[in-house]
Amino acid sequence: MTELPLTYRGAVYPSECDHVGHMNVAHYVAKFDEATWNFFTLIGLTPSYFRAQHRGMAAVQQNIAYKRELLPGDVITVRTRLLEIRERVIRFEHIMVNGESGEVAATADMTGVHLDKEARRACPFPAETVARGRVLIEEHRDAGR
Repeated sequence: MTELPLTYRGAVYPSECDHVGHMNVAHYVAKFDEATWNFFTLIGLTPSYFRAQHRGMAAVQQNIAYKRELLPGDVITVRTRLLEIRERVIRFEHIMVNGESGEVAATADMTGVHLDKEARRACPFPAETVARGRVLIEEHRDAGR
């Protein structure tokens, strides 16, 4: 078992907080989105791949659990675990942690579909991406739980 990959590191800015002083839900989503693109790169879904192959991704489901409030100045990390990869579908979990306290601030279970941007429909992932993903699933089966 290896540690889950670090896919985001950042801080909570005052401008990201709502009227009661906590990070607004829109910014949890934005930070998870940034983590997603870093995670995709780890399995071969790089920006250059998407551009050269005219491919993209579409989010089809996102479930976020808010565990602890984040305040201005808090530093955070996100680590990501691949839960499932099928021919055209990927499902993964982000775990956002307060860098000072070590507490889990939020988790996000995400499902996405691989797209052919020209045909505007789902298409298979490259075989090497699926293979790399299956290795990660096995390596991280019990990490971060």
